[in-house]
Amino acid sequence: MLKQRIITALVLLAILLPALFYPQPLAFAAVVLVLMAAAAWEWGRLNGCSFPASLALAAVCVGLCVASWLAGWTARPLALLWTVAAGAWVLGSAALLRAGVAGWPHIPQGLRLVAGVLGLWLAWLAAVQARTIGINFLLSVMALVWMADIAAYFSGRAFGLRFTKNKLAPSISPGKSWEGVWGGVVGVLCLGAAWAALDAHWGAAVPSFYSRLAGQGAGILVLGALFMACMSVVGDLVESLVKRSAGAKDSSNLLPGHGGVLDRVDALLPTLPLAMMLTVLVA
Repeated sequence: MLKQRIITALVLLAILLPALFYPQPLAFAAVVLVLMAAAAWEWGRLNGCSFPASLALAAVCVGLCVASWLAGWTARPLALLWTVAAGAWVLGSAALLRAGVAGWPHIPQGLRLVAGVLGLWLAWLAAVQARTIGINFLLSVMALVWMADIAAYFSGRAFGLRFTKNKLAPSISPGKSWEGVWGGVVGVLCLGAAWAALDAHWGAAVPSFYSRLAGQGAGILVLGALFMACMSVVGDLVESLVKRSAGAKDSSNLLPGHGGVLDRVDALLPTLPLAMMLTVLVA
């Protein structure tokens, strides 16, 4: 299994890194578009669609992305869109987590499918906008999710095993603990402070997400990083809720050793649009 995970990771890096560092955002946008199409197919399968219907859902997702690309949305601030998206994520996820696994099947299938496609489209649009701003900005947002996940894992193991482990959402994701959440938050705050300091020290041509928040004061940086870290956890929990409702361990087996695309991007789905909203508001 470990060998398979490593091989898959190396293949993904061989595709993503050249696209990321290509002088123009076009290559990165195309690669992420393929990933979001695959995620839309997985979303259809998790929500009871047949194989052809899931492919049609992927085509709709691609159509939305391409239409917004051709309309020039990837280079516009879109303050209203990002604000609405942020509100939908915060309120929608709160309602979903409150209802729990049992509440998911009671939501009409059509509404679930539409919400999923819109979420994937918004994540694609936010990712391409972030890459258009600059590589330093995009990586700073993605690193936030990675840090939250890594710090939560080690913190959860260290403190959750040493002390009484306080489950975060046992009916949705039994492995997650409050110790892990707070460890992830501390990790993100440290990352944000260090990244902003390095931007200032090296005179970064393109400010990172953290530098843009820090430009409005240390308090804004702390609040923004805290909010993003929490929403990263929420994205993970929402996908776990959907998978548990569907009786699935992974969203698919498209990425051998890693599960599916949704398993890898779940925390990015809310954080990318939220990062764009905060960036627009502090600009």
